[in-house]
Amino acid sequence: MKTVQLQTTADIVNNAQRAGLMIPAFNVPYLPMVEPLIRAVVDQDCFALIEVARLEWIKFEAQSPAAVMAEFVKWNEPDYVRIHLDHVPVIDEDNQRVDFLAIIREAIELGYHSVMVDGSRLDLEENIKATRQVVEMAHQAGLPCEAELGAVLGHEAGPLPPYEDLFESGLGFTDIQEAERFVRESGCDWLSVAIGNIHGAVSGVLKDKKKVEARLNLDHLDRLREATCTPLVLHGGSGVKREHLLAAIKKGIAKVNIGTEIRQAYESALRESGNVIAAQDAVYERTCWLIRDYFGLAGSRRLVK
Repeated sequence: MKTVQLQTTADIVNNAQRAGLMIPAFNVPYLPMVEPLIRAVVDQDCFALIEVARLEWIKFEAQSPAAVMAEFVKWNEPDYVRIHLDHVPVIDEDNQRVDFLAIIREAIELGYHSVMVDGSRLDLEENIKATRQVVEMAHQAGLPCEAELGAVLGHEAGPLPPYEDLFESGLGFTDIQEAERFVRESGCDWLSVAIGNIHGAVSGVLKDKKKVEARLNLDHLDRLREATCTPLVLHGGSGVKREHLLAAIKKGIAKVNIGTEIRQAYESALRESGNVIAAQDAVYERTCWLIRDYFGLAGSRRLVK
């Protein structure tokens, strides 16, 4: 019989921030990835979120929030993992309006432990309004709500501008004053910020390419933490310079999303072997490496739970 859940996901993320640690959040574009992800987290004695974004059932093979939840329940280890609904955009990467409230309501009814609304393609006023709607819905169910402010680029069709141009210009970086107002007026529990991080490509030939090694503007992060006083989230965690990532965790990043690293491990092994079990083994090995060697989180579970 599984252990009864004692702490909320919000408690655990808050504990991680206070301890100068973070909670890794692993995205699931393919259902067979759920089992090796959870197995790796347990074997490394870490705590993590298993998560799925809307684009992962639209553009990949996650199928639906219900399908991911069913797979999660099959392998769940509640002392080690929770399930999170990642990016549900108000306007998606193809500039289409999304019935975001219906998707998030379904996830809450399915038993997801936390949710995210992404209104980052809206203007500030509309983003606050949309986020506040989801915050109220989530809080009524006792769940935390993540939101995004700024532009974490990479999911859109077509190539990005040169990364150094993006970084030096600060294009899409989360505005400090807007962040303070956004958190205060929306009531969001966690804020995804743009400080140089980018998403991995999800369409065309670029989705199989190695991600640009991103840098993070740590001074900008300091100012965001002071302005918001809330746990901050880094999307596009794959491929960030390790020293920047570890420094960012000490400066208030309490959750880091990892997608490209494990998705490409799965896809590459499946392509080479034609065998799902081999692809699952590749995900397991890569996830163990990320937790143990890249993030240095092996054995950290007791510090956040």
